[in-house]
Amino acid sequence: MIRDIPVLALTPGEPAGIGPECTVRLAHRHPELRLLAVADPQMLENAASALGIKLAINSWQPGDTVTAGKLSCFPHPLARPAQTGQLDIANAAYVVSTIKSAVRLVRSGHAGALVTGPVHKGVINDAGIPFSGHTELLASLAGLKKVVMMLAADKLRVALVTTHLPLRDVADAITPDNVFNTIRITHHELRHRFNIENPAIQVLGLNPHAGEGGHLGGEDDQVIRPAIEQCRDSGINAYGPVPADTAFKPPRLENCDVVVAMYHDQGLPVLKHAGFGNAVNITLGLPFVRTSVDHGTALDIAGKNCADASSMYIAALTAQTMCQ
Repeated sequence: MIRDIPVLALTPGEPAGIGPECTVRLAHRHPELRLLAVADPQMLENAASALGIKLAINSWQPGDTVTAGKLSCFPHPLARPAQTGQLDIANAAYVVSTIKSAVRLVRSGHAGALVTGPVHKGVINDAGIPFSGHTELLASLAGLKKVVMMLAADKLRVALVTTHLPLRDVADAITPDNVFNTIRITHHELRHRFNIENPAIQVLGLNPHAGEGGHLGGEDDQVIRPAIEQCRDSGINAYGPVPADTAFKPPRLENCDVVVAMYHDQGLPVLKHAGFGNAVNITLGLPFVRTSVDHGTALDIAGKNCADASSMYIAALTAQTMCQ
């Protein structure tokens, strides 16, 4: 029944990137989804026209029905018409506004989950709006100090202790509480959102060779290992710290449900190499379901009719499954 299919609030992201094109392709190719875009409807119509796609885009207001097979749109006007491939700081506030509005729709029950398209952090910051990423903004909107960014591609999952930080700041952010809470949230969400009864959590070290017994840095033995032991004392099946250069070998992954990496570029390059375009970004620890694409705005191919919407579809399908 249509009521059994959750409504997905979808933000296309940066209007000059491939997000609008992916949104239109997704709605056209997957009419079984109930999609509620939070966006400028004219931008979506322009994207559909450029692709030669005939797509019903219905203006939506709270209380209206979101129908599968059509693209409902909660109108948010752009400050200036978007030019594909060309960033415009005038539209930066629009991007952030659509995210905040979509969160309100989910939290008020108008949608079952949030699916986000790619944003461009640089242009948002250039517009004078502090912004380090979706994950941090969503945590702030939910009033939470800690959520966890996890990417998944098929059976490979990578969760992060730190997210969008300069590399020189990472070591200071690797604290016992941060490591412990990352593992704790990941454990809880894998049990309750993914139905994994006793998730096996492989935790990476920070330094080469996991510190080489303290000769290559003390964080692994003095910070990460005690946090893992605290988790194990709490009944969580976590182990490590494991050297990052061997952690992704197939034998190590066979009995592992998730890898907890210390920083963004420690774990995500491996995952994206394994499943780019078919991976999904999931925020763990929020009071609602949020998924996202695994790619950026791709300004270089925006408007050239070659963007692939497969990651947005995987994000939508994952969000729908998590809701159900």
